[in-house]
Amino acid sequence: MPPRRVVAAVPPGHAPEDHALQAPAARRRGRPRSRTAHAAILAAAVALVREVGYDALAIEGIAARAGVGKATVYRHWPSKELLVAEAIERLVLAIPIPDTGGLEGDVLSMMRVTVRMYADPGTATLLPALVAAVARSAHVAEAVRSGMTAGWHAAMGAVLRRAVARGEARADADVELALELLAGPLFYRYLWLGAPIDERYARAVVASVLAGLSPARGVRGA
Repeated sequence: MPPRRVVAAVPPGHAPEDHALQAPAARRRGRPRSRTAHAAILAAAVALVREVGYDALAIEGIAARAGVGKATVYRHWPSKELLVAEAIERLVLAIPIPDTGGLEGDVLSMMRVTVRMYADPGTATLLPALVAAVARSAHVAEAVRSGMTAGWHAAMGAVLRRAVARGEARADADVELALELLAGPLFYRYLWLGAPIDERYARAVVASVLAGLSPARGVRGA
């Protein structure tokens, strides 16, 4: 004989949907576990991306680190690419906008965030792998640009625009270009030259960029 199906009893006078609403406790008990697993998987992915890089990252390793089964990982993310894209967004927390009272102090405060990132041992593994992954994957590229890059970009941009409003920087200052000039040399020095990034170097970059933004240089075309 085929196995009997066990069907939960529905109290008289109640529709099956009503019964489901009358007993939500079991379902509620499952949700925190799901949220916990989701957070554990993302934390594991972040840790492993930093340790082994994107290319060597495997769903099996993430599941083992998170203490869940592979099926649980795939239930949340159908591909490694989508999982890493979300995990990358957690690598950089929201960056507060500093207000030291002056443009130089504000910019140096922001640059120290970048110097600490380059000084982190995990960056040596993570950054080259992410550069390669960005070139191959639109999902990873978007995650890097909207997560890892956007927070710093928005905060530093706010610092520079505030300086323009205060008269600390030229009224015609090209803020977007200044952002690239502040970030680009550090990236180039670290990734292509293999040279260390320290506060002394960051200060030199800041001094060069702020010299170009100085109101004393006047407005172009004046």
